[in-house]
Amino acid sequence: MQTKFLSNHWNKFIKLCLKITTEKQCNELFDLLLTDAEKEDIAYRYAIISALLTGKKTQRELAKQLKISIAKITRGSNALRIADKKIKQHIIAQVQ
Repeated sequence: MQTKFLSNHWNKFIKLCLKITTEKQCNELFDLLLTDAEKEDIAYRYAIISALLTGKKTQRELAKQLKISIAKITRGSNALRIADKKIKQHIIAQVQ
């Protein structure tokens, strides 16, 4: 985060997300806060990360399937290298 102000608001946003108890509420919150393009970016990022974690396709195959650049796949792969093992396990459990 760039500033203490943004970091503070990010943490408040995370706390708000933790209080949401239904998928409907979550969708309503994200509809309020995110543009369609931002939601699409997050959906692609999730698709990339979850596919990389399952390891069923190569990065090139994944890029072709999702019709995105190999650079986006590489960014996801690099992010996974530093991600906590527990969060990766949560994602894998959700995918399966």
